[in-house]
Amino acid sequence: MVEVELLSVAGCPHVDAARQLLNACVEELQIRAHIEEKVGAYPSPTIRVDGQDVMGSPTVLDAACRLDTSTRERVLAALQRKVGETS
Repeated sequence: MVEVELLSVAGCPHVDAARQLLNACVEELQIRAHIEEKVGAYPSPTIRVDGQDVMGSPTVLDAACRLDTSTRERVLAALQRKVGETS
C-alpha cells in the first residue's frame, strides 16, 4: 500500500482541487493508497508520496500558499515510482 499525505493550511482554497487530483490519480492507476490529510503550518497544498513532495522540496517551508501546485503528471509519476518499488 502506498502512503500518501495531503498537507494544507486551514482554509486553503486549493486543497479541494489537490484532493480531487490525488484521488483521480489513485483511481486511474488502480492502486491501494492510504491517504492521510493533515492541516497545519505547511506549504499548502502539498502532496507527499512516502514522505517525498511530488513537486520537489518547496523553497518556503512555512505555512503559505504554494505557487507550484501538484500536477497530474507529477502525482502519477510519484505513485508509479512507489508502486514499482513495492512490486
